[in-house]
Amino acid sequence: MSAHETLQSHILVTSDIDSAYESLKTKLLPNRVVGFVREKFLLEDAKAVVSEAYISEPSVKYIILAAFEFHTVSQNALLKILEEPPTNINFIIITPSKSNLLATVRSRLPIIKGEALHLHEELEIDLKRIDYAQVFEFLKEHARIKRVEAKELLEALYHRATVTQGIMLSHRQLENFEKAYRLLELNGRPQSILAMILMGFIEER
Repeated sequence: MSAHETLQSHILVTSDIDSAYESLKTKLLPNRVVGFVREKFLLEDAKAVVSEAYISEPSVKYIILAAFEFHTVSQNALLKILEEPPTNINFIIITPSKSNLLATVRSRLPIIKGEALHLHEELEIDLKRIDYAQVFEFLKEHARIKRVEAKELLEALYHRATVTQGIMLSHRQLENFEKAYRLLELNGRPQSILAMILMGFIEER
């Protein structure tokens, strides 16, 4: 993540919650990071998160909620603030499984799989301004990519778009990502699938 970019609010799915939290704290410097790392995330924790979120900040503050279990009542208490966060407040939820979270929580934030991102977390492509020449160069660079690597690259592109660059994906783009995963499972040609995803960003401009 380059210095001028802001990591957007998201859900990070990873089996190693503690390491993910420590890694994020370092990555997000010099921004202020307030962490709520728990075995079980309870209602009292949710209330503390809301209180922290309403402490005004001159620059972006990240509030990280990391737990192995999120109680339903605590998640419901967070819905409003996740929907309409105060100025300069970004939330990151870390969980070992997205099934730990209510559908209403999952619908408010993009979901990223932590283990799939480490190889491509420094992807520098600008999806807001991508053009045909950049698509060609990207596909050329990944001409020999294998199916497993293509899945990781799809995760990284999704992360780059929704989290790093804060792009609101259209219904068609979301469908393209879902279709891309299905095609890879069916041994579709990785380059063609990546081309479909990248061209989707050009077409939406």
